[in-house]
Amino acid sequence: MPLAPPPRIGKPSARGLELPPPFRVVVLREVGDAFAHARAHASELGAGSLVFVGRFDLAEFAVVLEPDEPLAIARLVFYAGMVALGDALAARAPPEKPITIQWPDAIRIDCGLVGGGRFAWPDGSEETAIPEWLVFGAMIRTASARGAEAGLHPLATALTEEGFRDFSAERLAEGFARHLMAAIARWQESGYAPLAREYLSKLVPNGTHRTLADNGDLLIRQEGATGESRSLASALRTPSWVDPVTGAPSLGPPVWAHRADE
Repeated sequence: MPLAPPPRIGKPSARGLELPPPFRVVVLREVGDAFAHARAHASELGAGSLVFVGRFDLAEFAVVLEPDEPLAIARLVFYAGMVALGDALAARAPPEKPITIQWPDAIRIDCGLVGGGRFAWPDGSEETAIPEWLVFGAMIRTASARGAEAGLHPLATALTEEGFRDFSAERLAEGFARHLMAAIARWQESGYAPLAREYLSKLVPNGTHRTLADNGDLLIRQEGATGESRSLASALRTPSWVDPVTGAPSLGPPVWAHRADE
């Protein structure tokens, strides 16, 4: 899964954002959309380009990849991205702070949703053909902008609310880049099985036995029940954690909605 950008790319690096080679940074204004920009310009940006948006309340970035395998296999790099995102958060988290993944793409800290990863490939790509590009994007809520509404959304949280002190969006992007390189290297050296185990170890526990198929689909087995399969390709088309109105990580229903259901 090559990361090195082609020679034609010449984007300036972001001040204060230090990424390991072969990554290079493309910085958008605060109102930009890193994932949408990377997806729209993936061909010209090239592999290893990391699009970054500097915001006070969100860490938002997306990386372009150029695979050398058919889409059905190359899509598995999404799991490498999620492992890297989880590891980057764990490296800055308070001791013993639980960081988990809700399949396939949502990140929860101490059960509260903070954001997640998302994934794109060219429209119309055949599963058996090598796609021109892939994009992994991430968005993590670093600070709450709710003010007087704090406490009304018990299913959501932010890094500052979870005790992350020595932290910034830039540091998360840097950590993600390093952990992504390491995850992809482990995949290339040892195969898909160890990567699948790493990802599965980060899933929210739910009392079922879960494995990943060779194409990334989630296989669920519960004692005394028929097995279930969930398609990774289908799940990635609509991120589970994104609020469709704001485009930011969902806050979930307010606390009064929960009380009304009791």
